[in-house]
Amino acid sequence: MNLFADIRSAVLTALTELQADGVLPAGLDFANVAVEPPRDAAHGDMATNAAMVLAKPAAMPPRAIAEALAAKLLADPRILVAEVAGPGFLNLRLAPVVWQGIVKAALTHGTDFGRAEIGRGQKVNVEFVSANPTGPMHVGHVRGAVVGDALANLLAFAGFEVTREYYINDGGAQVDVLARSAYERYREAHGLEPEIREGLYPGDYLIPVGEALKAKYGDSLLDKDEAVWLADVRVFATEMMMQMIHDDLAALGVRMDLYASEKALYGTGKIEAAIATLRDMDLIYEGVLEPPKGKEPEDWEPRVQTLFRSTAHGDDVDRPVQKSDGSWTYFAPDIAYHYDKVQRGYDQLIDIFGADHGGYVKRMKAAVSALSNGKVPLDIKLIQLVKLWKNGEPFKMSKRAGTFVTLRDVVEMAGADVTRFIMLTRKNDVALDFDFDKVLEQSKDNPVFYVQYANARVNSILRKAAEAGIDVSDAALGAADLSRLDHAAEIEVAKKIAEWPRLVEIAARGNEPHRVAFYLFELASDLHGLWNRGNDDASLRFIQDDAATSQAKIALARAVGVVICAGLGILGVTPVEEMR
Repeated sequence: MNLFADIRSAVLTALTELQADGVLPAGLDFANVAVEPPRDAAHGDMATNAAMVLAKPAAMPPRAIAEALAAKLLADPRILVAEVAGPGFLNLRLAPVVWQGIVKAALTHGTDFGRAEIGRGQKVNVEFVSANPTGPMHVGHVRGAVVGDALANLLAFAGFEVTREYYINDGGAQVDVLARSAYERYREAHGLEPEIREGLYPGDYLIPVGEALKAKYGDSLLDKDEAVWLADVRVFATEMMMQMIHDDLAALGVRMDLYASEKALYGTGKIEAAIATLRDMDLIYEGVLEPPKGKEPEDWEPRVQTLFRSTAHGDDVDRPVQKSDGSWTYFAPDIAYHYDKVQRGYDQLIDIFGADHGGYVKRMKAAVSALSNGKVPLDIKLIQLVKLWKNGEPFKMSKRAGTFVTLRDVVEMAGADVTRFIMLTRKNDVALDFDFDKVLEQSKDNPVFYVQYANARVNSILRKAAEAGIDVSDAALGAADLSRLDHAAEIEVAKKIAEWPRLVEIAARGNEPHRVAFYLFELASDLHGLWNRGNDDASLRFIQDDAATSQAKIALARAVGVVICAGLGILGVTPVEEMR
């Protein structure tokens, strides 16, 4: 039940009636007519820009349109006041019964309240994490994993068919480095001194890999030329690293629907097919790129390469896909991989990249635009850095990882639920501070505690009411006389609940799961505020002397709890029923 969409429908009906009455001309486009919360809550419950956007095409003063529209809307029993403001904005105030009905709707639909259908019939692929299979995931991967998983949950809640996908970067030189590093740990497992030279991975996490290699191969690989063991050790080590990554993701509560391998693109003709498709579009040519902007590198020299004409699809420069020696650039398999996703029939592609991939955004969007004939949009979300703090100081790197703090370090210290929520308290393109002390403290300054405390308070109200003999089943609360919710403070909480379905649609359209975390904090604040007012005004307490009034007030609290549980479900956070 999206109340804002319902009132917008009423506005469009009224506009159509004004056309039938001859007040407005026929043929107007109502697509840009919106109904939103006013910038200043004192101006009303909702506002519409209808008169402003229709004035020019209707060749009428906006105030004249607004006044005629107001007269029509006042015939709707849900609308108590329709006031023209400024040059022609129309502010609306709704009847209390509307807000009371929102409480009933939340109780009726439960955690499905707010589910949208904007994605019905559309398939979306969300690719996220995609960490190199060379070691445990670090704190930067934590944020990308949480954003990607929460976004997938959000899109599913909005009606999309979602695939969570992990692209295994197992086709590049880094897996050879992994194999060489693992081989040194294999030598170590045999009592030899490992040679962890510069460029190899130094982390202790490879010690078990070396021991496993010993268990499988015995001493048959010792003192052998690299050509003998590199391929087998590469596969073995990659598989063990991917199992570690699977386990890390599971600890964070993240599951993938599909793991796609970069290596599987080589030798299968898929890269060649993608490039051939672009060539058929006259988007592949042999040419020489201009030198890099700024200071020209000493080792730069002009050379003929195979280039993708990405500037034809919005990029700044054309991009090489094949080097002068005939080998593919890193970009070529990425093109083939995204072409495969296009061919799988997705209506939208979303990539969650680290901030260091910013230079890839335009070229990747250009490739998808070309390969889908502009029909499949690609949205790339860049994840900014996470700065870890403890005891007022930057948190040090993990010895086990060698060079960074691991995902496991964070989850084991803070817990998966706290970690997930905090990672969504900033928009993805803004750096985030993660202070282990603050995220675990019980105060209003800790958003995850504040939201969980609100849900725990709701459950406390339900328990105490049940102990007092009040029926607090959802059926009983939904059937309560909600007209008893007539105090302005109670109506304000119901108004915040009414924003939830609209928020879901906005967040899903913008691929912005952080909006859910922001909203839950605001809703929790409203509940806590109402609770605190009850300390001074007994009429606002949730449990009253008579059961009927109590049920109405408890219904409001329960509706808040329903929405909090639904929102936390999207964030992948388990609601807390009781604070300890």
